[in-house]
Amino acid sequence: MINKQYTSFEEINQDLRILKLQREVDKEYLRLNMEQIKNSFYPTNLLGGIGGITKKLLLTLAVNKIIKKFS
Repeated sequence: MINKQYTSFEEINQDLRILKLQREVDKEYLRLNMEQIKNSFYPTNLLGGIGGITKKLLLTLAVNKIIKKFS
């Protein structure tokens, strides 16, 4: 970090305001990322949505029937 020399309290206050806004932006960015991560771990998203669940269920049933036929 570069040491900055201030000549007035106004400069200090301006930098403090900038840092505060940057912190708020970073918090919002983190909050949005956490929300996206939570949404990506919903069971329907993990399995590819409702269509993916249906396909996997039908595929499982079909494989089970084929296995029972040959057993």
